[in-house]
Amino acid sequence: MFKRSQREKAYSIILFGSALTALIIILLIAGFIFKEGIPIFQKYGFWNVIFGNKWNPSNMIYGLWPMIIGTIYVTLGSLIIGVPLGVLTAIFLAELAPGRLVSTVIRPSIELLAGIPSVVYGLFGMTTIVPLIRSLTLRIPAYADDPALSSGYGILAGSIILSIMILPTVINIAEDAIRSVPPDFKEGSLALGATHWQTIYRVIVPAARSGIMAGVVLGMGRALGETMAIIMVAGNATIIPGSIFSSVRTLTGNVAIEIAYSSGEHTQALFATGIVLFIFIMIINSVALAFAKKEV
Repeated sequence: MFKRSQREKAYSIILFGSALTALIIILLIAGFIFKEGIPIFQKYGFWNVIFGNKWNPSNMIYGLWPMIIGTIYVTLGSLIIGVPLGVLTAIFLAELAPGRLVSTVIRPSIELLAGIPSVVYGLFGMTTIVPLIRSLTLRIPAYADDPALSSGYGILAGSIILSIMILPTVINIAEDAIRSVPPDFKEGSLALGATHWQTIYRVIVPAARSGIMAGVVLGMGRALGETMAIIMVAGNATIIPGSIFSSVRTLTGNVAIEIAYSSGEHTQALFATGIVLFIFIMIINSVALAFAKKEV
C-alpha cells in the first residue's frame, strides 16, 4: 500500500496534469486558428479585413465589418431582452419564491431551457417568432414594401431567440450571487425599518452586483458563440443592418454557412473570422473573471 503522502502527491500530479491538458488543448486550438487565419490579415491588411464593408469571396473581397456589426447588434438585443427577465427571475427565486414552487416547477424548467438543443430553438424561431415579426412589419407602411425588412428574419428574431437561450446562464449565476450576500445585510436593513422589497433593491442587489454582472457577461459570451439557432432566424445577409428588422449574418454563422464549400483564401478568411470571434470571447471571459474576483 502507498503511504498517505505518496497518495496525496499522486493526486496532485493527476489534477495538475488535467489542468495542464486543458490549457494545452486551448493553446493548440488557438494556435491552429491563428496559423490558418493570419495570412489573410498579412495579405490584405488587418484594418481592411476588419472594417471592410463587403464580403464577396468569389472576388477575393473579405470584409468582416457586416458580420461584426451583425454579431454586436444581435448580442446587444438579446441582452436588452434577456438580462432584465433573467435578473428579475433570479431575485424571485432567491428571495420571494416558495421552496416547493422552486423545487418542483421553476428550477426544472430553467434546467430544461439549458438542455434544449439550439436547433430546436431555431425551429421555434422559424415557426413562431419569425411569422409574428413578419405580420408586424407588414402592418408598417415603411417596411411592408421592402421584402428585406418584412420577411421576419433579422436582428429582432435573432435577439429574441438568443435572449431565451441565455436565460439559464443569467438566472443561475445571478441567483447564486444574490444568495451569497451575507444574511446580516438583510437582517440589518429589516431591523432599520426597511420593507422586504426596499431591502432587495437597495441592499441585496447592490451587494450582489459584481456576481450579477459576471452572469450577464457570461450570458453575452453564450450569445456570441451561438450558431445554429441564429443561422435559422437571422436571415444571413452580409450587409450592414439599418433596422432591427434587417437581415444580418453573425461571425459564427459566417463560418458555419461557408466552411463546407470554401477553399484556399476563402478558408483562410473564415479562419480570420474565427480569430476575431476568439478575441471577442477572450475579452468577455476576462471581464467575467474580473467581476467574479471583485465579488470575492
